[in-house]
Amino acid sequence: MKIQGKMFLGMAVFILASAIVYGYWSKEPAGTTALFLAFALTLMIGFYLSFTAQRADNGAQDREDADVADDAGEIGFFSPHSWQPLALASGATLAFLGIIFGWWLMVFAAPVILFGLWGWGFDYYRGENRTQ
Repeated sequence: MKIQGKMFLGMAVFILASAIVYGYWSKEPAGTTALFLAFALTLMIGFYLSFTAQRADNGAQDREDADVADDAGEIGFFSPHSWQPLALASGATLAFLGIIFGWWLMVFAAPVILFGLWGWGFDYYRGENRTQ
């Protein structure tokens, strides 16, 4: 994880330099702002990865003498198959369409969003994924 943090911090420096040069030459505020926001986001990810790497064990990618087999095994816990993101995306689509066509669409968007949030929150307590 140390390598990824260094990569993102290096990319942040490059984006900052690009933003400064672009802003100086183009005098265009929208692209300059977008580049500075990209710099800020890349810096946050790089800082997070570097900060987390100090607390985590060294992975195989952090060692020079590591083999591919050293990184084998269980990677982590992943959520089960879920349809709830589709419900949330549908509700968000209705909500944004409500902003465009009329606020009355929010009446239909709110229950879909609430259904998606409720279902996503309780995904682990239904069917084969239920904990005893």
